[in-house]
Amino acid sequence: MNKIGFCIVLSGLFASFACAVMPFPKFSAPRAITQGPHEHFFASYFAINSWSPDNRYVSVLEMDINGRLVREDEAATLCLVDLQDNNRLIPIARTYCWNFQEAAMAHWLPWAKDTLVYNDRRDGKFVAVILNWKTKEERIVPHPVSAVSEDGNWAVSINYARLRLTRPDYGYAGEGQDSRENVVWPEDDGLWLVNLHTGEAKLIVTIASGKPLMPEVKSEHGLAYYCHTVFSKDGKRIFWLARSVESFDKEKGKASSWETTSLTCNVDGTNVRRCFPDGWAGSHFNWRDDRTMVVTARYKGQLWGHVVFTVGEEEKVHRLAPGLMDWDGHCIWSPDGKFISTDGYWNRLNERTWALIRVEDEAILPLGTFFVPPQYRETYSRCDLHPRYRPDGKQIGFNSVHEGTRQVYIRDITQ
Repeated sequence: MNKIGFCIVLSGLFASFACAVMPFPKFSAPRAITQGPHEHFFASYFAINSWSPDNRYVSVLEMDINGRLVREDEAATLCLVDLQDNNRLIPIARTYCWNFQEAAMAHWLPWAKDTLVYNDRRDGKFVAVILNWKTKEERIVPHPVSAVSEDGNWAVSINYARLRLTRPDYGYAGEGQDSRENVVWPEDDGLWLVNLHTGEAKLIVTIASGKPLMPEVKSEHGLAYYCHTVFSKDGKRIFWLARSVESFDKEKGKASSWETTSLTCNVDGTNVRRCFPDGWAGSHFNWRDDRTMVVTARYKGQLWGHVVFTVGEEEKVHRLAPGLMDWDGHCIWSPDGKFISTDGYWNRLNERTWALIRVEDEAILPLGTFFVPPQYRETYSRCDLHPRYRPDGKQIGFNSVHEGTRQVYIRDITQ
């Protein structure tokens, strides 16, 4: 019996105890909210809310590139899907700062009506654009966003040009930032805290300061870098991945020998803490609240697992559903904090697996498998499911290619 089959059996066993635990929610069949002839995917990384404050619009990117890295002269179109008007697609902007994993990192800003922030290249520089899509009024913030606090007041910015060297499928093409490619441990780069109202930025954690916490870079041709940032729910703490590579090939867009350390800090850069011991690394992540996270990591430096920890009590890390969830998935908490959705990479059947963990008893509900056609198996342009919940928990959206093209899907959720 394969792992998913075992999960189904396990879920059935737990059903007899439904009176003692919260029942699993019910998920509708996926329905596409975008369609051809163009291809589409959510305009941000997994776990990031894509619904407008009134839940009417969903932010997506439209493009027609596949099978390779994006070039600097290739733009994508930022669009909104009007869920109340037969999924009408509304183009609102063009952007040259995008990739197939994090898209343009579009976020809705709750303090301004009809307004999003997204990344673009303007006058040769990587920036963030704050756009009222109805009035077309825009303001430029001279720093691209990597994460935005839930109140929309603050962002974390990183070096996307350096990321293009070390992790090409997550960086931006072009010379929009100084990559500092000749400096292994720069003291003038790292995590920047950006005020989205004023555009002012402060370097809060340098890459050089992470050196005592990270594995040694043994080659002078290597680079240390920061990526994958996210604010805690109250906006007072930041999680990020501190990584290094032993070498990189700028022309071929390849790097080798990744090492990863998972870190958190206060929003002002103080109280930097490691999440795990050496060798645990870290890959995907999501905050449940102000202190507790789920992260996929190499449990005890060995198998990938879904682990939960609380800042300040990192030694009490808990591995979820050992033996069943020993894989690297895009893990996200349900808005009520009672379930974790997680989806993985394609398996030997070229299918992506998606499952829901009930945290209370660690029972598993399979959410389906999604076939990946051959043309979407290229690493840099792959289409991960990258789910994200609507903030009220009544819908979940994802990207997929199981029907032959890259499109955006939604599933309704009922209890």
